[in-house]
Amino acid sequence: MDDGKVKTRKVLLRRCETYDASMIQKIVEEGIEELGERPAGKILIKPNVVFSTALVKSAYTHTSVIEAIVNVLRKIDARSEVCIGESGGMGIPTRLFFHHAGYSRMAKRLGVPLRDFNEERCVRVRLTRAKWHKTMLVARSLYEANYKIWVPKLKFHNACQITNALKLNVGILTHKERMLYHDDRVDEKIVDLLEVGYPNLIVSDAIEIGHGSEFAPYPYHLGVILIGNDPMAVDMVAARILNYRPEDVVHLVEASTRGYGTLDWDDIVIKGDVSIEELSEKVLKIETPYSVTWDVQKVRTPVKFYPGVNPDSGRKCAHGCLNALAGALATSERYYPGLVAGLKAMGIVIGYYKGDVVHPGEKVALIGSCAAVEGKLVAGRILRVKGCPAKGMDQAAFLFPRLGIKTPAWSFRNVFEMLYFGILKAVMLMTKPFRRRIGEPGVPSLRRAGV
Repeated sequence: MDDGKVKTRKVLLRRCETYDASMIQKIVEEGIEELGERPAGKILIKPNVVFSTALVKSAYTHTSVIEAIVNVLRKIDARSEVCIGESGGMGIPTRLFFHHAGYSRMAKRLGVPLRDFNEERCVRVRLTRAKWHKTMLVARSLYEANYKIWVPKLKFHNACQITNALKLNVGILTHKERMLYHDDRVDEKIVDLLEVGYPNLIVSDAIEIGHGSEFAPYPYHLGVILIGNDPMAVDMVAARILNYRPEDVVHLVEASTRGYGTLDWDDIVIKGDVSIEELSEKVLKIETPYSVTWDVQKVRTPVKFYPGVNPDSGRKCAHGCLNALAGALATSERYYPGLVAGLKAMGIVIGYYKGDVVHPGEKVALIGSCAAVEGKLVAGRILRVKGCPAKGMDQAAFLFPRLGIKTPAWSFRNVFEMLYFGILKAVMLMTKPFRRRIGEPGVPSLRRAGV
């Protein structure tokens, strides 16, 4: 789309039952040929590696998909400069997630550079079509890319219904800016980022999809790969597979309103060896005690949740602090099955709650800088964690222990790994000023969405 040419919006659905790299390579190679794409030059592959631990193995794009794409690109043009880039979630060093997800080993074996956007030199870019992110820091590998391949992991999302091609762009933000507008404005924020993070090609890993919390999802075998040349079109198909209408996915509606593509099915060509209907029927068979999006109001637990509103906008707190809380609780649940159902009775208030919160002799937590109770507040002890939003890591590490909620955040292994990879990140940040500047003569400049 960057070259201004009008393309036929195509989405290919290819059956793929296992993470066999040779099979995926064949599918990707045929898909690129079908779409008429010609990747060349400096190519950035952006996967989803938002979170990964020794236990949580279903939150990220599988390495076999990335390996297959790298092999295809080298086959198409051996002169291409391919790199893999990401900025992981929760402010945790991305290197740690690369390590647990197998990316470090894969990149070394393939001889392909692996970039943490936070460790690269960045340039501040002005966004002309954004509502909130009027500027953003853009890492070198993204700024200089001639061709972008987005490789999301298809998952249900607590706050945004789905996470796929468009939502993947939250991972192009550095940790310094990642949490900006990550509240009731997150759907609009996602579309802001599309101006810089508009991919030429999308290869979505839906061999196993994630349900529950997107940070610590439960895997569900779906057996398909989505390939497309338009992120809106791919996400429309992804939404239908997960049994949402595109019109019900707020960031898709927002993107369409801003001119990034229609939500008209007649504008999309869909091909493949498996149908949307077959896949959506399979998704309906997911069995989970936590709902496919880990809705805290539907979880069986003695804890009572009081989601309020953002006092500035008046909109419900369905994102930000609440989403971070759900992610932190879901992560603890993955480590300690049955934990949430066995918690002590307590109250948790998110945002500005217009009502009474009565928990005599019990703990009540106020989450977020704006958290307050308009009505009567009765509690044995009141605890608070600030932030706008309050980060999931802060909730897990500092609030949960005070609430008596078991958390893996303080395990010896996790503390050691945070220190080790944190030191590596700090060293890389210290060397930033000594590296080549972005935009020097002979270096490509940022390619934006041309829709």
